[in-house]
Amino acid sequence: MKCEPTEIPEVLLITPDVFGDARGFFIETYNEQRYANAGIDRHFVQDNYSHSRQGTLRGLHYQLPHAQGKLISVIWGRIFDVAVDIRQGSPSFGKWVGRELSEENRSQLYVPEGFAHGFMVLSERADVQYKCTELYHPEDDRGILWSDPAIGINWPAEQGILSDKDQGLPLLSEIAPDQLPVFE
Repeated sequence: MKCEPTEIPEVLLITPDVFGDARGFFIETYNEQRYANAGIDRHFVQDNYSHSRQGTLRGLHYQLPHAQGKLISVIWGRIFDVAVDIRQGSPSFGKWVGRELSEENRSQLYVPEGFAHGFMVLSERADVQYKCTELYHPEDDRGILWSDPAIGINWPAEQGILSDKDQGLPLLSEIAPDQLPVFE
């Protein structure tokens, strides 16, 4: 397994080892000890799975006060996956990292607590699985508008297919400080 920091060092790109032959392949998608040794010393308590069609944009979501760290993998298809640092006082506040995750590259992105997360589907469809460090609490749902010009995410398309909820999310500058996580 290869684990490397991105432009925001807390966000990690993981490339698991793949063992393949004429029959197909085998991949260990998570091993608590191996990931802890690579710097992801978190306990995951919930797995989520989403199925989306091409052009779907989900995000930018975060949870507060029960913040979720996420380990994202693509089972089928391709996505452009994004993490935005929204921790007040962080040297990288408002900055973003984006990576293509796919069934071909089998890469994973670790997005720690304190970051907003979103993705855009690049293939005909995408099946995305992600592990979370905290259980889902509907009352903790928060979000930031995907096209916030102050963040300036370079999405692969000018417009995505969004939910009504995601279309109405505020800009980062419109969010009250007590509704954002704090850098520690």
